[in-house]
This record gives sequence, C-alpha cells and structure tokens, in this order.
Amino acid sequence: MELSLHRLRMLRELRRRGTVTAAAVSLHYTASAVSQQLAQLERDVGAKLFERLGRRVQLTELGVLLTEHAEEILGSVERATLALEEAQGSMSARLTAGVWASVASGLLPSALTALAAEYPGIQLKTRELAPEDTAEAVRDGTLDLSFVIDYSDAPTRWDNGLERAVVAIERLHAAVPAGAFPAGSVSLDELAEHPWILASPKSHFGRAMRMACHRHGFSPKINHEVEEQSTAMAMVGAGLGVTLVSDLGLRLLRPPGIDVVTLTTPLLRTVSIAYRRTEIRRPALHLVIGAVQSAAAELGLGTEPALP
Repeated sequence: MELSLHRLRMLRELRRRGTVTAAAVSLHYTASAVSQQLAQLERDVGAKLFERLGRRVQLTELGVLLTEHAEEILGSVERATLALEEAQGSMSARLTAGVWASVASGLLPSALTALAAEYPGIQLKTRELAPEDTAEAVRDGTLDLSFVIDYSDAPTRWDNGLERAVVAIERLHAAVPAGAFPAGSVSLDELAEHPWILASPKSHFGRAMRMACHRHGFSPKINHEVEEQSTAMAMVGAGLGVTLVSDLGLRLLRPPGIDVVTLTTPLLRTVSIAYRRTEIRRPALHLVIGAVQSAAAELGLGTEPALP
C-alpha cells in the first residue's frame, strides 16, 4: 500500500469540514476533483472509508483510523520541512500566504521584489481569501502565513496556537462624492444622514464599520452592500453614497468623482501576519515578515499596536 500525502490532506480536510464541497473550497479544488481523489484513496487502501448521509459524508471506522494517522503523518512532514529549512540556514523555502486585494496590491509587490533580490531561494505563493478566513487556513495547515486584521471596534478573537507580527497600522478615511465636504475633514456622525455603501455584516470589515457608527450614535443607512472596496469607491464616484476606505485601499484604482476626507476622530485597523507557533524558528518566514514591514514603512504605515 502506498499512501499519497496529497490524498491524505484531502481526507483530513473532509473530516474537518464535513462535506466534500467545504473541503474542496478550503483546498482550492473543485468538489469533483476532491471526490475523485478520495475515491482513489479508497482504492489505494482497499477498504471503504466513507459513507454518504444525504449531502454530508461520514467516515467509517477505518476512515477515522486513517485520518488520525494522517494528522500524525502530515504533522511529521511539516516538522521535517521546518528542520530542513533550519539546517539550510533557511535561505531556501517555499511558503504560501493568504492575502486579500489591498495587501496584495499595496504591500506585496515591493516586499517580494526586495525579498527576491536578496533571498532568491525564498518562494512565496499567495491565495486570495476573505480576511476573516485567513487565520483558520493557517491554523489548519493549509497556509504557512496569512494577513489578518484587527479593528479597534471589533478585535479578532485570537488562537493560542498562532503567533502574529504587526506589519502596518492603517487609518480609515471617508470616501464621499466630490464636493460633498469642502472642508476636507468630517466626523463620522456627520455622515449619518447620507446613504452608505458598505460590506455585509458577515464580513469583519462590514461588522467593524457598523460598530464604529453605533459608537458614534447612529446606524448607517445602507443602500448598497458590496464586499470589495474598489466596487464601493466606484459607486461613491457615481454619487450613490459614502463609504470608508483604508490607506491600502486607497492604493487601488480610484475612480473620478471621489473626495477622500479625513475623519476627525481617527479609526484605525492593524494589519498583522499570522503564523503557527512551532518549536522550530522559521527564518524564511521571518524574512518575509521583515520585507512586508519594510514595504509598509516605506508607505508611512507604522507598526505600533492598535488602539484599545
């Protein structure tokens, strides 16, 4: 019997997620591809590993047994990889990071260019995820590191198995139709009577912005729920409402018809890199973090802890 690490990872994800579809999403495959690989795993083992219960898949006793060993095997592979990195002086490593649009466009290009010039053996791949999903992907081993956000109005619940390094502190600004606030600054409560364009409360950003508005004594009148800051700014440029946008978000393509004005009471968010806590230090990972911190510093973004 020869067991594929690739298929064992799929088996582990199936147990964690409960459905083939959820496992496929977490691994960035199609559901049919995962189903085919799991079926091949059953053939490799020569025993039934799964039973279908409606839309869910339940592991048989043998499936549970193999999954428990898969956790140990995959953990050993990770530890071996870390040990090799350490023995090599970690000038050669392949890492995968979870990102979202504004950090991918605002921080990574200059950070990775500088890193490649000094440490060409370090390869960083990226996967775009919703900010609220990136920490879990690090926790379960899908990613080596990820960007995560903390808002002063909605801090992230932190997992003791993860470490984090602050890379940037961003200010949030009001994006409003051109000419709406000639003074160039505005308090959040002055936006209370305007229509808003905001992400849904299911997202960390949407939830944090609603909490900030409530702290200033109002509930925003949301006419348009959109998830991407670039889309929200395009709608502001068309005169459809106001929104809030971060420093890195302002580096995205800004359409005409928008004024970006300062909030008189600052709203801040902390951008960090999350990674798993291990006994072995991963120099390559910390070189990536340092490169991102340097890129943020060049943009004038600090690395002090977020406000309480």
